[in-house]
This record gives sequence, C-alpha cells and structure tokens, in this order.
Amino acid sequence: MENKNIIIIAVAVIAIIAVVGVIFATGMLNGGNENSVTTPFKMAFMEGSFVGNVSLENDTQKFMHSYEDKEHHVTYNISTVDNSSALMEIYEIQGVTNPEIRTFNGNEWNIYFTKAIPGNDSNSSNQDAMDIVICQSQGKKQGYLIYAIFDAKSPVNTTEKMFGEAYLDYIEPLLKSITLKESKDVPAINEEFGLTEDEFAQQMDLIHQYKAGNTSALEG
Repeated sequence: MENKNIIIIAVAVIAIIAVVGVIFATGMLNGGNENSVTTPFKMAFMEGSFVGNVSLENDTQKFMHSYEDKEHHVTYNISTVDNSSALMEIYEIQGVTNPEIRTFNGNEWNIYFTKAIPGNDSNSSNQDAMDIVICQSQGKKQGYLIYAIFDAKSPVNTTEKMFGEAYLDYIEPLLKSITLKESKDVPAINEEFGLTEDEFAQQMDLIHQYKAGNTSALEG
C-alpha cells in the first residue's frame, strides 16, 4: 500500500513539473503574450527586434525605414536626424506633450502617445483615428525616432498608454532590444524642413517665444 502511495505522489509531482514547464514555455506568468515570435532588424543607425512577424516595406532612404506588422495592423517608421529634440519641440506646440521617460540599454527615451486621423477626407471620423506612439532619443551627435502607428483595424489595446497592451507587449520589448549606432552624414533637421540653418534657427526662436508665453510669435 505504501509503495502505491509513493507511485501516486511521484505521478503527481511529474504532472506539476509538466504544468510549470508549460507555464514558462508559453509565458503565462508574464501576461500570456501570444506574440512570442520576434523579427530582428538591422540598419546603419539602429538594430533590434520587433515583436511579431514584421516585414520591411521601404528602405529606399538610408536614414528612414518603414516596417509593417500586417497581422496586428502596426506600422513602424524609424529614422534619424541630427537634432530630434528640436523636432519634438515643434510637435509640442501641435499638442504632442508630456512624454513618459524610460531608460533602456543606457539610452533615455521620451515616449509620447497621440492620435491622428488619416488623410484630409471630410468623411473621416474618430473611428478612423490611428493611435501613434512616438519614441525619441537624443544622443550627443544624432537623434533617433520610432513612430509606431496602430491603425483603426488593429486588435491591439492602445487605451491604457503606459500600462496597456500596445506599450507593454510591443513598444517596451522593442526599446529593450535596441542598440543605437552613430552614423556619418546624418540628415540635418533644417534640411528636412527645406530651410537653411539660419532660417530654422529663426523658426525655433519663434517657437521658444511662443512656449514662453508670447502666443503672437507664431501668428502671421
């Protein structure tokens, strides 16, 4: 009888070990993220891994690449310029404010959450709105930008921002995987706007005046 009990206990222990193995293998303890598949990417100024099956859609420009997760309707546009902080100042007066700040692999990232309605179609509504997560990091010589665009068809929950599925399951793993690299001939932010250095500096001065309270600085 005692041997029979020992056998029963041994079988139970084996079953528990098997269940624990399944839990760790499937990630059930960390939220059960079904997207265990990752897609590595590498470019001249950045490398890392996306969560899910992500394909390269456009790399015709050396310093701007576009990738797409077709299953989850997520587009990633990744670029670099010499001064990404100036770009975020421009976005700020357009309502993109209050970033969350996180540091991964020694790189400080400003993480912004915003929305946009695609195109200029008057029939477009909030139901067509895309949720956009902008991740920006400024190094000594160049800045790095990631735009993660979750379109209206995306099944990913984007409503909880830093505590929701979009950030925890897609953005944070991406940022944790990234290695940033310095590049030569990085695009100048003034050239991206078709301005000379002096013209761009004048525009930034007006923006700084506006942020300081002179709301008439950008009029006219």
